[in-house]
Amino acid sequence: MEDKRITKTKRTLKHTLIRLLSGLSFEQISITQLCQEAEISRITFYAHYSDKYALVDEIFQDMVEIGTAAYERKQRENNPGRDEALSYCNILDSILELYYGHFDFFRHTAPDRNPYLAFAFYSIVLETVEGHTKRMDRRSRLRYSPKRIAGFLCYGIIGFINEGHAEKVPVEQLQREAKELLVGVLRSRVLVRQ
Repeated sequence: MEDKRITKTKRTLKHTLIRLLSGLSFEQISITQLCQEAEISRITFYAHYSDKYALVDEIFQDMVEIGTAAYERKQRENNPGRDEALSYCNILDSILELYYGHFDFFRHTAPDRNPYLAFAFYSIVLETVEGHTKRMDRRSRLRYSPKRIAGFLCYGIIGFINEGHAEKVPVEQLQREAKELLVGVLRSRVLVRQ
């Protein structure tokens, strides 16, 4: 278990970074500026992180833990039989809940403003979906590789949601429609060898 002072210092650095992202791109933020805003010395910063990338990677890891716990809870509550389509819906719901629940951070993951954050976020989502698809591949003979299926699903859902935001579609409606599309693809069995 981490010392309370260390936990507090890391939390302060994370909150400060997120606050700075409101006015600056990730690339523009320096360690010096981050430390000044957080009222923490550079020595203290480097005692915990090798650079700002390690700090933001830890923020993403925190988010993965929250999202994974939400997914596991959803699986226990509404998918004890491990239906494949419902499992993907639970992944989607967990990611969207995490995204909108921590929008103060995730709003800064737009590729045009913060390419590193966008790539890191997308990589985590892709890895999560690919891992689930690999487990699915053990039960069903998939027509395509888990990586290709995960790429198709992730790019498609992310694009659908981004375009919905551009069209000002309400979040609840976007989530419902994204799930309908996802279930439609998965139930069609086009991913499974016949």
